[in-house]
Amino acid sequence: MKALLVAEYRDGKLLNSTYELVAFAEQLGADSVMFLVGSENMLPQYDGTLYLADSSKYSEFNPVVHKQMLLDVITKEQPDMVVFSHSSYGWDLAPRISLALNAAHVSEVVDIINGVPVVPVCNGKLRREVKVKTTQMVVTLQSGVFSLDVEPSGSPTVVPIDTEVAVQLVFCGYEEAETGGVDLSKAEVIVSAGRGIGKPENIEMIAQLAKALGGEFGASRPVVDAEWAEHNRQVGTTGQTVSPKLYVACGISGAIQHLAGMKKSEFVVAINTDKDAPIGEIADVFVIADLKQFVPVLTEKLVNIS
Repeated sequence: MKALLVAEYRDGKLLNSTYELVAFAEQLGADSVMFLVGSENMLPQYDGTLYLADSSKYSEFNPVVHKQMLLDVITKEQPDMVVFSHSSYGWDLAPRISLALNAAHVSEVVDIINGVPVVPVCNGKLRREVKVKTTQMVVTLQSGVFSLDVEPSGSPTVVPIDTEVAVQLVFCGYEEAETGGVDLSKAEVIVSAGRGIGKPENIEMIAQLAKALGGEFGASRPVVDAEWAEHNRQVGTTGQTVSPKLYVACGISGAIQHLAGMKKSEFVVAINTDKDAPIGEIADVFVIADLKQFVPVLTEKLVNIS
């Protein structure tokens, strides 16, 4: 099997998600080649062929032009799988490539089993294997799922690539999303609320525990989507990525999207009534209890100690 890995370049820098693509190819057991619209000044540490287009000429974002260059590489290499990160770049370009190839498109892949991609369903509570009927497939990888066992190394064999397709847009740059009044990425202690808190009034209970621990409170996406907490409190792939010394997950099942945003936490405490919740697999301490009873008692003890 051969995989074409589509790396990303943003604000003049190679994204670390490039190595998640490499890790995926290794887990797949596939030979791989790579495509990048970037610069020779910042090449990935990768032992393989790299088809490189100049970002100063073709822009870091230009779907029509990038699509044509990718199709040219695909025609030459004939990969079985074209692999993108599940990012704004991948969301835009992967469906275009899938349609052009008449190939199956599988989004948010979190695992690969015997060459078959696995995706989350039911808000991440279940997973399913997706068997495609086309000879080629296009996939996007959920952020933070695949990682190399060792530091990346190697030097690619660079093959310059150009196209005569006209540039049809002017890319002006990137805009940072407003983070509001709290930056969770700098917090040393975070207590996060999940759907298991039951109702919006219980957010205050989570906030009080965070205050007692000298930290900030966060939230999972379902809590934010329900408007129980502000978006700037959201932890996960569509929120903030955090790495506190202590992370307390309250009523959070452990969907891969949330885990990707907090997996670099030094110490994880999970509180959940479900002993089989996926969050238990990464927790250092797993408290099987009703958080509505446990959290107030814990908060009171901490306040009395201080």
